[in-house]
Amino acid sequence: MTVTRLDQGQRYRPRMAFLKKVEALMMEMQNPDKGIKTQTQVVMITNIPHAVTGNDIMQWILQRLQITPEEALHLGDLFVKYGYIYPLQEPKNLTLKPDVSLYRFQTPYFWPVQSWPADDTDYAIYLAKKNIKRKGILEEYEKEHYNMLNQKLNYKWDFVIMQAKEQYKAGKERKKADRYALDCQERAYWLVNRTPPGMINTLDYGLDRVADPNENKKKTMDVYRREIMYYQQAMVKPRVKSSVSIGGLVKYSEQFLSNDPIVSGCLPSNPWITDDPEFWDLNAKLVEVPTKMRVERWAFNFSELMRDPKGRQNFQLFLKKEFSGENLGFWEACEDLKYGDQSKVKEKAEEIYKLFLAPGARRWVNIDGTTMGITVKGLKHPHRYVLDAAQTHIYMLMKK
Repeated sequence: MTVTRLDQGQRYRPRMAFLKKVEALMMEMQNPDKGIKTQTQVVMITNIPHAVTGNDIMQWILQRLQITPEEALHLGDLFVKYGYIYPLQEPKNLTLKPDVSLYRFQTPYFWPVQSWPADDTDYAIYLAKKNIKRKGILEEYEKEHYNMLNQKLNYKWDFVIMQAKEQYKAGKERKKADRYALDCQERAYWLVNRTPPGMINTLDYGLDRVADPNENKKKTMDVYRREIMYYQQAMVKPRVKSSVSIGGLVKYSEQFLSNDPIVSGCLPSNPWITDDPEFWDLNAKLVEVPTKMRVERWAFNFSELMRDPKGRQNFQLFLKKEFSGENLGFWEACEDLKYGDQSKVKEKAEEIYKLFLAPGARRWVNIDGTTMGITVKGLKHPHRYVLDAAQTHIYMLMKK
């Protein structure tokens, strides 16, 4: 079964074209005539039906798409990472091994089609069931999520525990082979949808699109007219001369020449060659006394100062004297929102608004009315880059 969105609103996913192609390949791969032949395989003294080996998947991709082995392995790896195929022998390792390692095809209901974050209640039931099964032994990140969901869903936690016990009881009544396969399937689903720390979140789509990139809309004369106008404007748009671009590149290279450890060498020595960590100690993020070369680099441009944690620390001291320390605090909070945990984006965006932007906020920052209107409107559907306009405004204020 394929899950479809009900609202069909302004939140089209940019990877849908890729996922539709993967779906088509998965359907071919499971075709009884032209697909991969599944068979019963032994896993931990248990006969698992409908299993395939990593080598079979690899060979089918090579034969079907006529690509190199490296490309086929990468594509097969993506199938596993997106949850279309799940491993039976190493459930925690979402990679494709081109050997006799065993895999199964994920049920189409769990395919990441137009995927949004999985429901907290379902995840809480899964963790509670796992907690009962393993008698409290969970991964560290699972313990954190379990405690967090316990607080968040406290009003219906009895329902969560009841469902977990019922599912655990129903699972014990299944055959051992079915029970093992379903456990692997469920674990793979949650590894994809609630990615552990250190793993790449394949479902992090970034910004939502205003228009559906996969919609086959018939082009009218008005569409062609607007396209012609766009290309005409693009053709008359001024371009930078190659001599100016090269001159800028040369100037940039000369400016950063002395700060390039590959070209100019490391002082006092290269720690990778001499095993002397003094270079790292002198250039630690928040070293007490920064080197002269490091301080000189702050003067190149404002972005160099902001990239350096020690530079920001000194700049914060200056801003406090000017009674504007909240500006840098807001900028750093926006950076944390952009590059932090995807699951906490909404929570962080609300905290930043309450702390820096809301009327009467404790660390209120001064931004113009137009930027504030854009920001408040975007916070109705928060994402990583919802505060970009306000962050840019504050950045320019600090730069001046």
